Amino acid sequence: MRDARAGGSSAWKRRARVAVVVLTSLAAALVPGCIDKDDAKKMIEALQSSVAPDSLPVMQNSQLPFKYPPELYAKRVQGNVTLRIHIDTAGRTSPESTTVVESSGYPALDSAAVSGARVLQFRPAFAKGAPLAISVLFPVYFRHPDAPPLPGDTVLKPRN
Repeated sequence: MRDARAGGSSAWKRRARVAVVVLTSLAAALVPGCIDKDDAKKMIEALQSSVAPDSLPVMQNSQLPFKYPPELYAKRVQGNVTLRIHIDTAGRTSPESTTVVESSGYPALDSAAVSGARVLQFRPAFAKGAPLAISVLFPVYFRHPDAPPLPGDTVLKPRN
């Protein structure tokens, strides 16, 4: 299986894309069993005090966990999936809180993105020196190396 690309090639590009903080999703994140009481309390306190994170979560995985579905890879199907993921104060993702915000139009790509998000690990966000539970939008890009770029993709040429 082939790995899909998530975000840019450098950590700062990925962090910039993850930077879309979605604290307004608190109500959806509080579904029983999605987060523990301590994380819920910290999220409520952050909302009430309008605490913005001093630093954003940083992905720690050495390899991206998103696996291209073989049947779609063979057909050179490409797409983008935007996930909303909850990252707790330990940097773990909450699989029960992971949702597809913007579908690729291909259920298999959407499912592959959600499955891969389960094993993401982060250095958590921090506010005032303390770890902060946070929800973020996380884009996952499935690109086939032999397919033409999708509309909106930037084609970068290497420097000489």
